[in-house]
Amino acid sequence: MINFNVPPYVDKAMEYIQECVRNQKICGDGAFTRKCNEWIEKKTGTAKCLLTTSCTHATELAALLCGVEPQDEVIMPSYTFVSTANAFVLRGAVPVFVDIRPDTMNLDEKLIEAAITEKTRAIVPVHYAGVACEMDTIMALAAKYGLKVIEDAAQGVMSSYKGRALGAIGDFGCFSFHETKNYSMGEGGALLIQAPKDVEAAEIMREKGTNRSMYYRGQIDKYTWINYGSSYLPSDTNAAYLYAQLEIAEKMNDARLALWERYYRNLAPLAEAGKIELPVVPEGCVHNAHMFYIKAADLEERTELLAYLKQKEILSVFHYIPLHTAPAGVKFGRFHGEDRYTTKESERLARLPMYYGLTVEQVDYICDMVKGFYV
Repeated sequence: MINFNVPPYVDKAMEYIQECVRNQKICGDGAFTRKCNEWIEKKTGTAKCLLTTSCTHATELAALLCGVEPQDEVIMPSYTFVSTANAFVLRGAVPVFVDIRPDTMNLDEKLIEAAITEKTRAIVPVHYAGVACEMDTIMALAAKYGLKVIEDAAQGVMSSYKGRALGAIGDFGCFSFHETKNYSMGEGGALLIQAPKDVEAAEIMREKGTNRSMYYRGQIDKYTWINYGSSYLPSDTNAAYLYAQLEIAEKMNDARLALWERYYRNLAPLAEAGKIELPVVPEGCVHNAHMFYIKAADLEERTELLAYLKQKEILSVFHYIPLHTAPAGVKFGRFHGEDRYTTKESERLARLPMYYGLTVEQVDYICDMVKGFYV
């Protein structure tokens, strides 16, 4: 069976984890956490990066830092993972779902302004498949209406928009280092902060509402409870596992991009024949080959395709059920405007295996089987 995903692993990871144990520092904010933070800051140009226990928690921190309150509204796509909405629902806010673009599966920037009300507090663009949303338009709208922008860049590490790293364009950016992502620490994430004035508040909230980070830096002689917060610090052993990958991030990225391009070339004839649709990467966007997907004609055809591939020992999956159709989405949020593409396109999309270590022979076999289905 060709697995859909295999978590990334680098041999140095075990060496770094053992180093944590030898140094008797395996809890949060150890040496490897600092190294990961510094690597992300240098790579993205963000003012500050704080490693977190998950992208979910990074988004929750962003919601807290934006001062999201009950009955505030937050604009986002319905085609996203539940964490995008949960971070704001937990604050009592209302997710306002807007339709997606059928080409990139991203939030349709042309529909955002009509969804803005006096209650709107933030816009949350989700960079699906590591392909950027139209950030110039989104940032201009945020400036016009005085809104915060929180980038859900869970899938966007190493991707960029017009030369700017995803996650480092809006007020806050959120990365995921879950085992399904390009770079992984098992469970983990990161909060990217653009304004230096927000850093101290973020550190306090991340460290259980205390100013312990300042204490460790020798800025104060004791720490105390300052504000509300929670424990958002990952173990340094998790960070050690991640840092081994970040050291060779370019190599891993190049390998994934080569596989993505091979998929695209192999399946282009099917797309040209009108049998399937392939991913679209707009001009100015540099993606990270987080996933490779194809679009079937409809839900019935996709269901048959996934079953066929499973028979051929290939595990292929679909992605999100649109949040506005889920019980919690109906309860906590609302869809603004017409659902022209969110449900329709989500029912067509099938993700093919993609991970660091997948071989070209496996990609060729997968493509041959997809072609076989459409013969």
